[in-house]
Amino acid sequence: MIDRKYLESFYAKYNRKEFIHPDPIEFLSLFENSLDIEITAFLASSLAYGRVTQIFNSIETILKMMQPTPSLFLENNSVKHIEDAFSDFKHRFTTGKEIAAFLNTVKIIIEKSGSMEEFFLAGYNREDENILNALTSFVKRFKELGRIGKTSLLPDPALGSACKRLNLLLRWMVRKDEIDYGLWRKVDPAKLIVPLDIHMYRIGRKLRFTSRKSADMKTAIEITRGFRQINPEDPIKYDFALTRPGILNLEETRQLLELSAWEVA
Repeated sequence: MIDRKYLESFYAKYNRKEFIHPDPIEFLSLFENSLDIEITAFLASSLAYGRVTQIFNSIETILKMMQPTPSLFLENNSVKHIEDAFSDFKHRFTTGKEIAAFLNTVKIIIEKSGSMEEFFLAGYNREDENILNALTSFVKRFKELGRIGKTSLLPDPALGSACKRLNLLLRWMVRKDEIDYGLWRKVDPAKLIVPLDIHMYRIGRKLRFTSRKSADMKTAIEITRGFRQINPEDPIKYDFALTRPGILNLEETRQLLELSAWEVA
């Protein structure tokens, strides 16, 4: 078992606001209303693929179009207006039509459920080992409600995707510390799954939490189980801190990925 003290020292060093940039979570700080924050979180996490500059430009573009706030924009505009507003939008594989369908589905959810959290909770079971079943239910019901087919914005856990962006959303919304917002208080942090990017995948293999060669949902769950042995109540607590050196290209990246840096029994 690796030394928890080492992980806690990494957490203390990097899990701070000064290391947030560049991370899409920084867009959440633009708003104070919980509904605006969760809409922005859902949008920002869903677009978090590709080059960082492109991600930030796309999120900024959409938020400017949704002024004064995301929730008021959805409340005050018709489905047709939203479709027209984003007709020319493009983010890598994501089209304006996809964004409009995405936002119009969020609009319906808020009208019917009151919030994204309540919609998510309809498929959540505290007795499950992890959040996988709830995540699968969420994607299925979201697509059915919006009559959405295949989309670049919502990976499908039922097809084995690691769903990094959706798990990132859940980390932001469920966990509570200096980085994460913790607005979704009815979801247990112990059930979360690591948002599996290349940095966490490499770390998970170095820690011998997984030997799988595919960075899919099964691998994400194996790595999460490894961290759960160290921190059962909050297994993805160290996600932000451990991935910072790689994302920011810090010198400590090399040390972090050397097995000698970890205390392994």
